[in-house]
Amino acid sequence: MFSRKRWREAGTAYTLLSPTLFVLLLFVIGPILFAIYLSFHKVQLLGTVSFQFVGFDNFTRIFDDTRAKIALWNTVKYVAIVVPTQTMLALVLAATLNAGLKGEKFFRIVYFLPTLTSSAVLTLIFMWMYNQNGLVNHVLKFFGLPTYNWLGDPSVALNAIMIMNIWSTAPFFMVIYLAALQDIPDSLYEAAELDGANAWHKFWYVTVPYLKPVTSFVVIMGLIGTFQLFDQSYIFSGGSGGPNNATLTVVLLIYQYAFKSLGTMGYAAALAFALALVILLATWLQRKFSKEESLY
Repeated sequence: MFSRKRWREAGTAYTLLSPTLFVLLLFVIGPILFAIYLSFHKVQLLGTVSFQFVGFDNFTRIFDDTRAKIALWNTVKYVAIVVPTQTMLALVLAATLNAGLKGEKFFRIVYFLPTLTSSAVLTLIFMWMYNQNGLVNHVLKFFGLPTYNWLGDPSVALNAIMIMNIWSTAPFFMVIYLAALQDIPDSLYEAAELDGANAWHKFWYVTVPYLKPVTSFVVIMGLIGTFQLFDQSYIFSGGSGGPNNATLTVVLLIYQYAFKSLGTMGYAAALAFALALVILLATWLQRKFSKEESLY
């Protein structure tokens, strides 16, 4: 009797969940499995559709692909600079806004505005600012600093995208930190004051350790987002990854192989699968080295 009732309850639950499970299977799990299937095949989609099994040839090809190595290096460099910088900036901005300064609500709105702007629109605005006769170079020239060809110089093109992304994404993580700061008990700061701690000591020895779980979350989200850099690089370079492959990222390279080259859809799927493994490894390492995962 108990077993029959249990099966009936399970059937009712799965019936109610079936629309959601169907959507997940069709639009999430299904495409992932199909992409893995494509990564082991040479795919022809124009004319006669064909799938030729090639084993691990698409994966071994990655090691001989010079552009893949360049894209991976650009992506890793981008992640290594942007993630720590935006995390520290977000924490500093949140701590500043949480200090009870005058006009705090106004600055919260102003700081958060970049996050509300469309990524494509934001990129076009920065491209105008980065023009050789644009706002950025005029400001640098005003202060007697050297100017740059932000869009055409391979040595600074990726840095231009980094600056833009740090400015636009740090406010989003700032809001997360700001919410977490509200939960820190005032008694901790009062105890620190009794021990003679100044503002810097309270921030470094009370705020930062208490926010370790939040920092872990912010870093993981930052890793996932930065490894997937595509739209800014695409708009900056017109889809080429230039100048001289300086803004070529792994996701942009996947797009080029999947939709601009004939017969390389399987190789693009292999690159996507490899990128997913890299993101998974980076996330796992970050969680492993993070000692705290819950708020106390």
